[in-house]
Amino acid sequence: MKHTLHTLLLLFLFSLPGVAQRGVTLKGRVTTSDGQPAELVSVGLKGTSVGTSTNASGNFQLVRVKPGSYVLVVNAIGLKSQEMSIEVGSQDLNNLDFVLQEDAAQLQEVLVAANRNTYKVEAPSSTLRSTTPLIETPQNIQVITSELVQDQQVFDMLEGVSRNVSGVTKLEHWDNYARLNMRGARIAPFRNGMNVQSTWGPLAEDMSMVERIEFVKGPAGFMMSNGEPSGFYNVVTKKPTGITKGAASFTVGSYDTYRATTDLDGKLTQDGKLLYRLNLMAQNKGSHRPHEYNNRYTIAPVLKYQLDDRTSLTLEYTYQYAQMSVLGANYVFSPNRYADLPVDYSTTNASLDPTVVHDHSTFAILEHQLNPNWKITGQLAYFNSQQEGSSLWPASVYNPDWTIKTPALDAAGNLQRGVSIWDAANVGKFGQFFVNGEVTTGFITHRLLGGLDLGTKEYLADWGQSFMLGGVYNIYTDLVPATVELPTFNRSKSLRQRAGSNILDQTFTGIYVQDELGFFENRVRLTLAGRYTSVEESSYGTVAKADKFSPRIGLSGSITDQTSVYALYDQAFVPQSANTIDNKNVGPITGNNLEVGFKRDWNNGRWNTTLSAYRITKNNQAQAAGTTAQGVTYYAALGQTRTQGVELDVRGELLPNLNLTVNYAYTNSEITKDAVAENVGDAVPGATKHIQNAWLAYRMPENLLKGLGLSLGYQWQVDRSSWFVFDGTESSLPDYFRLDGALSWQSDKFSVGLNVNNLLDKYLYSGGPMDLGAPARSYYWQSEAPRNYRFTVGYRF
Repeated sequence: MKHTLHTLLLLFLFSLPGVAQRGVTLKGRVTTSDGQPAELVSVGLKGTSVGTSTNASGNFQLVRVKPGSYVLVVNAIGLKSQEMSIEVGSQDLNNLDFVLQEDAAQLQEVLVAANRNTYKVEAPSSTLRSTTPLIETPQNIQVITSELVQDQQVFDMLEGVSRNVSGVTKLEHWDNYARLNMRGARIAPFRNGMNVQSTWGPLAEDMSMVERIEFVKGPAGFMMSNGEPSGFYNVVTKKPTGITKGAASFTVGSYDTYRATTDLDGKLTQDGKLLYRLNLMAQNKGSHRPHEYNNRYTIAPVLKYQLDDRTSLTLEYTYQYAQMSVLGANYVFSPNRYADLPVDYSTTNASLDPTVVHDHSTFAILEHQLNPNWKITGQLAYFNSQQEGSSLWPASVYNPDWTIKTPALDAAGNLQRGVSIWDAANVGKFGQFFVNGEVTTGFITHRLLGGLDLGTKEYLADWGQSFMLGGVYNIYTDLVPATVELPTFNRSKSLRQRAGSNILDQTFTGIYVQDELGFFENRVRLTLAGRYTSVEESSYGTVAKADKFSPRIGLSGSITDQTSVYALYDQAFVPQSANTIDNKNVGPITGNNLEVGFKRDWNNGRWNTTLSAYRITKNNQAQAAGTTAQGVTYYAALGQTRTQGVELDVRGELLPNLNLTVNYAYTNSEITKDAVAENVGDAVPGATKHIQNAWLAYRMPENLLKGLGLSLGYQWQVDRSSWFVFDGTESSLPDYFRLDGALSWQSDKFSVGLNVNNLLDKYLYSGGPMDLGAPARSYYWQSEAPRNYRFTVGYRF
C-alpha cells in the first residue's frame, strides 16, 4: 500500500509540467426546437479531445480550454451537427447556446436508439450530491444502468444485481429484503440519497421503478459517516424527462413466473411545466421449491413542476405490495453436510399463511439554480413499511428445567419445525438540505458542497408467539407432513404493545462541508472535507449515543483527459449498544479507509477501467467480557478487524456493438484483535476472498441479422465465506460458478429476449454452519434454481 501511494505521487509530479496555465471555461445550453432541455447531447471542440455531454437541464461546461480559435460542435448519433466559431481569450465564455432542429420527442427517439445498450455512465446522479465526473472523483464508484438490468432480466435487488460490481456478494436472505456485502461488511441500502437501512429492511426494490444503482465503495463522508465503512448502494428511481414516451413489457418464465410492466413519461401541460412519470408492475413468481412464491405489484407515480426557469418541485410516491410464502421457506437443514438433499427440497406446507408487506415511500424534492455556478437542493422523505406474517425455523422442545427434550435436528436427520409470528413496522423520516457551488480564487478552482442531514428510523417487531409445526419427521426417509395443525397468532393488541423491547430506533444529525480544490487547470484536485455527526440509538432497550467528527482527504490527478489516479483517506463510525462492567457504553466502532486507484476512459470514453487498492481498519469492536452476578452480559472494546484488497472494474462498449461488464476483487478480511487470542487471524464472516464476474452482450448492426443480440455471463467465487462463520474447516462453502446466457432481438419499437440462467444446471447454494441441537455442528443453506428461463416481449411507444 505504501509503495502504491509513492507511485501515485510520482505520477502526479510527472503530470504537472506544461500545465501551469489555468485555461478558460466555456458554458452553454442546448435545447430542442420546442424549448425543452436536450440531455445527453455531445459538445466538443472540433479537432481536439476536449468534450462533454449535456446534463438533464441541457447545460454543458468545458474546462481548461487554452486561448485560441475553435469550432464548437454539438451533435448526437443520428442528428445533424451544429457548429459555432469562437475566439477564446483570457475570460470565461458563457451563453454558448444551441437550438436543435429536432423537437424533444424526436431527440429522445434518436437517443434511445443510440444508447439502448449503454453500460457506462460518466457522472454520478444528483442524489449523490457530487458534481465531479466519475473519472475525477477520488473514490471507486460503480454505476449499474437500467439497460444492463434489462439485458439480464433482473426483477429486483434480491436477484443478480451484485454480479455487476467487483467484490459484492448477496448473502442468504428471507425474501423480504436484500443483504449485500462488500469489503468485509454489509453495505447500507440508500434510496435517492437517503440511508434507509434497518436491521431487517427495507423491502427489496423492484427494478421497474429504477433508473440506476450506484455502488459507492468505502466511506463517503459527503453522504454518510454513521455506518459501516464498507460503503453503500444508492437506488435512483425514475423521474420525468419531459419527453412523451412509453414502454410496456410482458414476461413469462420457469416456475409459473408471469410479469408485466408499464413505463409512461410525458407532459401534463402544453407548456411543459408540469411533467409526470408513472411506472406500474405486477408479477406472480414461483420457485423451484414447492409452496414457495413471491407475488408483487408496484405503483410509482412522479410529478415534476417547473416553477420557473431555475426552480423545480418533484413529488414522488412509491407503493410496493408483496405477498410471499412463509419467511424462511427457502432454507434447508442437514446434520451431515451441505447439499445432501435434493435441490428442490422444502420444509414448508402449502397451507401456511403468506407473509404480506405494504411498503410506502414519499419524496419531495425542491431544486433551485441560484445562478450557473450555484444550486441548492432540499429533500424530504417518509418511509412506512408494514409486514404481517410468520417465519419457519427448526425449534427444540425443552424440559421444564430447560434441558433439551427434543432437539431441533438430530444426527439421524429427525427435524422438529417451529413457526413464529413475524409482524413488523419500519418507519423512517428524513430531511436533507445541501448546496453545490463553483468559484475561482486566483489560479484555484473550488467545487464546494455543504449541507445538513436529519433522520429518524424505527423498527419494531413481534417475534414472541411461536408454535411447533406438526411432529418430528426424518428429512431423509419421510415426506414433509402434508397436514398440520395451523398456528393461530393473537393480534388483538397493537404491534407496539406486542413488540415490547423488540424495538430498534435511531435519530441522527449530520453537518458536512467539502471543498475540491483544482490546481493547474484542474488537472490536480485536492479534496478537503469534514462531517460532524450526532447519533442516538436504542437497540432492544439498550441506549447508545455517539458524536464524531469524520475527516475526508482526497487527492486526484489527471495524467491525460482520459486518465486519472487518486488517493483517499476517509472515516466512518458505527454506534454500539453495549455497556462495560461499570455500565458505561463502550463507544462506537471507528472505521478508517485508505484507498488508492487508477481510472481510465478508453476509445473516446466508450469504455472505462477502474483499479483500486484499499485497507479498512475497524477499531473498538465490542466483545463479550463476562457476566455480572445479576446475569447481565458486559462488554469490553477489544476487537479489531482489517479488510484489504484489490478491485478491478471494466464496463462499456469495448468494440462496436460489444458491451461488457467485467470485474474482479481480491478481499482479505481478518480479525486482528480479539478477547479470545486464538480468534486472531481468523477470517471475518461474509468476506469471500476471490470474486470474478463477466457479462458480454453483442448486437448485430446490419444486414438480415440486424438487431439480433447474444449475451453470455458468469459468476465465479473462490474461498467463499458464510454470513455467520468462516473457520477454514469443513464448514467452508465450496467454490461457486454460474453461467448464464441470453438471445434477443430489437427494432426501433419492438424487442424480444430469452434469458437462460444456470446454463450448466449446477446445484448452487449459499449457507453456513449452525448449532441446531444435536449434533452441535449442523448446516443450513438456500439452493438456487436449476436451469431456468425468462422470455420477455417489449414495446416502446
